[in-house]
Amino acid sequence: MRWWGPQHFTSPACRIDPRVGGTFHFCMRSPEGQDLWSTGVFRQFVPPERLVFTNCFADADGNVVPATYYGMGADIPLEMQVTATFEDQAGKTMLTLRHAGIPAGEMHESAIAGWNESLDKLAASLSN
Repeated sequence: MRWWGPQHFTSPACRIDPRVGGTFHFCMRSPEGQDLWSTGVFRQFVPPERLVFTNCFADADGNVVPATYYGMGADIPLEMQVTATFEDQAGKTMLTLRHAGIPAGEMHESAIAGWNESLDKLAASLSN
């Protein structure tokens, strides 16, 4: 909760069951106070190489909702898949994220920026 979400977003609620078949449900709150909920299912854990999970927009109760629920485009699928791979590179870890299903264009660019900002917040929280 300390690092999830783009810069200036907070995460006031988060529930995670990190195992294959386990779920997550979390909230990102925008600087303007809009709550954006997501949910998903962990599909694969291959320590220390890979993590795969679904990602869906949700309401506060954890029900999957279309992106239009939050004023986003109807071209965003109900369910997307995120694959995180981890590779050792000279004693450091290279993280590669693939977020399948996000349409090209502005939404894709926003997702890239959001993931990078969230990971920057993670790095900062680890150095504290």
